[in-house]
Amino acid sequence: MENEQKTMTYADTGVDIDAGNRAVDLMKKSVQSTLRPEVLTGIGGFGGLFALDTAKYEQPVLVSGTDGVGTKLKLAFLTGKHDTIGIDAVAMCVNDILTLGAQPLFFLDYLAVGKLNPEQVADIVAGVAEGCRQAGCALIGGETAEMPDFYGAGEYDVAGFAVGVVDKHKIIDGSTIVPGDVLIGLASSGLHSNGFSLARRVLLEKAGYRVDQVHPAFNRTVGEEMLCPTRIYVSAVLPLLDKYNIKGMAHITGGGLVENVPRVLPEGTAAFINTDAWDVPEVFKVIAREGPVETGEMFRVFNMGIGMVLVVPIAQIGAILDDLRERGVDARIIGRVVKGDRKVQLVEQKC
Repeated sequence: MENEQKTMTYADTGVDIDAGNRAVDLMKKSVQSTLRPEVLTGIGGFGGLFALDTAKYEQPVLVSGTDGVGTKLKLAFLTGKHDTIGIDAVAMCVNDILTLGAQPLFFLDYLAVGKLNPEQVADIVAGVAEGCRQAGCALIGGETAEMPDFYGAGEYDVAGFAVGVVDKHKIIDGSTIVPGDVLIGLASSGLHSNGFSLARRVLLEKAGYRVDQVHPAFNRTVGEEMLCPTRIYVSAVLPLLDKYNIKGMAHITGGGLVENVPRVLPEGTAAFINTDAWDVPEVFKVIAREGPVETGEMFRVFNMGIGMVLVVPIAQIGAILDDLRERGVDARIIGRVVKGDRKVQLVEQKC
């Protein structure tokens, strides 16, 4: 019949159900590698079941956090490397809930793509699974949404959601911090996942570096330096919590040291931070020089080499530093708490 029209399918609109099923098959092994004994469900259900062992806690409090990776995703698109960006998604969430003293329990991811490439999705989820293994939490669920005409070819967005637990009387909220306490800084792995709109503008546009160009300051390509995954601090910090008086913690993300440390300071206190106490990674020096970007702006946008700050009593400094360094954690004293109005003052104390 000449007037008979061809029937339409979902695939005609750009959504491939078969590709989605293949992506699930490819990610199963990665997901299963993260499972904890408390997980009661496998991949493919409508919800993830996690049996919280309440006998371990007097008053268990669930702690939740969510975040994305921001425009760092552009580097994954430019380089075609998608197996580490998931680590960033996990890190941004678990590092946040860690600051309250919480042990991460499980993680969920949300991935939206323009056109579903099963191999690309499997790489992204492999990174998420690696982040979960580093954090000791289970990848208990997720969603992959194919959204034609919404994202460009090969592009996607990813977000994460973490849940952890802490005993109510062990919640770390900074309320016991007093003048005289000391700030310990834990080294970052580089840019982490913040400030990438500025980093990309300076390095890739203004300075004109290619992502596949080896930069002598980095000893690797610009793309590799910028894609270096966010450090996950769970294994470094959790062992400290039952042994020492960790009064407060700050995850150094967007806003840098000057905006994140005050979030944990109680009224009547402030902090001095000695910017000479650690070696600023080369990537920040290159951005500052090539921008140029003023020092104050650098410290407001980037972590500048410190990804997590612990506030501890001065009497425990030696023991805590020894504990961290014996486990291979790059940690150092970076400042002190003083009287003030919940602000951070950056000072240089050159010899």
